[in-house]
Amino acid sequence: MPGNRDDQERTERATPRKREEARKKGQVARSREVVSAAVLSACLICLYFQSSGAMERMMNMMRSSFRRSIAVTLSTDTVPALFAQTVLDMLILLGPLFLTVVLAGLASNTFQVGFQITAESVTPKLSKINPLEGFKRLFSLQSVMELVKSVMKLAIVGFVAYLAVRSELPHLIPLMDRSVPEILVFMGRVSFRILGTTCIILAFLAVLDYAYQRWELERTLRMSRQEIKDETKETEGDPLIKSRIRRIQQEMARKRMMAAVPKADVVITNPTHLAVAIRYDPERMAAPTVVAKGRGFLAATIRQVAERHRVPVVENKPVAQVLYKMVEVSGIIPENLYRAVAEILAFVYRLRENAS
Repeated sequence: MPGNRDDQERTERATPRKREEARKKGQVARSREVVSAAVLSACLICLYFQSSGAMERMMNMMRSSFRRSIAVTLSTDTVPALFAQTVLDMLILLGPLFLTVVLAGLASNTFQVGFQITAESVTPKLSKINPLEGFKRLFSLQSVMELVKSVMKLAIVGFVAYLAVRSELPHLIPLMDRSVPEILVFMGRVSFRILGTTCIILAFLAVLDYAYQRWELERTLRMSRQEIKDETKETEGDPLIKSRIRRIQQEMARKRMMAAVPKADVVITNPTHLAVAIRYDPERMAAPTVVAKGRGFLAATIRQVAERHRVPVVENKPVAQVLYKMVEVSGIIPENLYRAVAEILAFVYRLRENAS
């Protein structure tokens, strides 16, 4: 089937461009279990450090609420104000816990995917309300994994709570003779034990789930070789067109070099494999310049053009090799070759004087 064949062909890792596009769309490796474990752990730590004074602050809030209700005559005008004040007191009491939840959620998400703001994942799409697509998502591998994780979490938390309560059963009957603060301390101790053990287990599950989310993202972003080729064409251009452009550019550069050979003062050869054309104009140039160079067939062409235009051709293997390797076309010769090139130019100038 075409769809199965396409999936089988997706064996290549995603390219940086594909990853960046997926990130813009909100397709990132993000585990809800990491957020749950971070929020629960942060809340547990916050409650642990606030537990000593939380009861006293709660009692003070209740006393203040009762005093206000007694001091004020209850009516349709005073009840909303009393209710608003009570809600404000509760927000002040629970404010640190709410702030902890928000910070833990933001920190855990930022840790997983970095700072990112995208509206792609919440943009309305017709496919999201398509019953057939919804049915496919309902029975997809991701949905099954989410169901398994939820069942595992419920089972683990229930089992941990069961073990904690069972170990405290001998202490439940004596609670009948204890005071209310002592009963609350007992309940808090048992609750913290259950939550602490749950946090450790959720942290372990979060690591496993995050690893699975990364694997699932990599599997989803896999590309076929054809997709990589198509992306390369889009970003860098068609290789055939690029090759043709390079050939045209090389041909134009070759023509420019050949046009500069007749103006050269000398052509230094290897004698047959390399050819380097040198030109020197004391009034315009600080040093002799390479106006053309070539190897093999191109070297032979340079020699032919030079001979046709009566440009001297001098054989000097070491100088030709060094110039060909070190100096590009239109480049000035290095200082360590000044002496050797000057001797060649002097020899050429003497030949011209003798010929004249």
